[in-house]
Amino acid sequence: MLSRIDRVQLAVPDATMAAEGWIALLGAERAGEDRVAGLAARRTRLRAGTGWVELLSPDGAGPVADAVASRGAHLYAAGAATPDLASLRKYLEQRGVDPLSEGGQLHLDMGDTGIEGLRVVVSEDEALPAVGDIDFFYEVTLLSDSTKDVTRALNALFGLDDSNYTEIVSDVFGYRGTLTLFERDQLHRLEVIEPTTPGTTMDRYFRKFGQSLYMAFAETSRINLIAERAAASGAGHTIDRPETRASHLPCDQLWLHPKALGGMMLGLSRPSMAWAWSGHPERVESLA
Repeated sequence: MLSRIDRVQLAVPDATMAAEGWIALLGAERAGEDRVAGLAARRTRLRAGTGWVELLSPDGAGPVADAVASRGAHLYAAGAATPDLASLRKYLEQRGVDPLSEGGQLHLDMGDTGIEGLRVVVSEDEALPAVGDIDFFYEVTLLSDSTKDVTRALNALFGLDDSNYTEIVSDVFGYRGTLTLFERDQLHRLEVIEPTTPGTTMDRYFRKFGQSLYMAFAETSRINLIAERAAASGAGHTIDRPETRASHLPCDQLWLHPKALGGMMLGLSRPSMAWAWSGHPERVESLA
């Protein structure tokens, strides 16, 4: 019942400051401000790629104020789209789940998802032109040491088809888990993974915050341009480029560190590269 990852929501103390990196590094564009009363939050909306970045700042006592007080700026909720929001809401209600419904969205908190650390905002899918320098979001990552339990809960919650899923193991970055691909031939998914190597950035994050949202990923055809901007501005970033690859060719992956984007890490991959670890390495486009 979910079609794609279409946005990320951040809880931030200052939306103006948080927006700066998204605009300067990724070419995101401001798309208005409003209020989500049920979250007691002001919302600054940015268009990025074919989706959105929603920056939630406290506007009185409530869930966002509590989140910011507890953790500062961070990735607050995964954003997914559905082709039929009314049908999804009915499906959830039949399972005893009655999330906040406001502004044409369903805001599922941890009590609704039944999954510690996981909030999801679901919107009606809409075809939008790409804005800025990312093409589209496709992944939000949840860290957990109970990946199978989380995956089963996601199946029940959203009616996902686990025959689309692929298992993932990374010895380089030290983790294992499951990619819950919403559709067989599309990259969009929640990634549910467990750190396996002590002392990595991911492992330290998990030990500090427990089961929680960690980062998001997007595809971009302008990955080198974004890397150049990050280097020129002094923004924290990490590049994955084979040593033998010519400098004019795109790197494979790039990570923008949390401070660069107002509190969350964003991974970027060149077009098709994510299929290398998503069950279809033959779909990765070779570089001249």
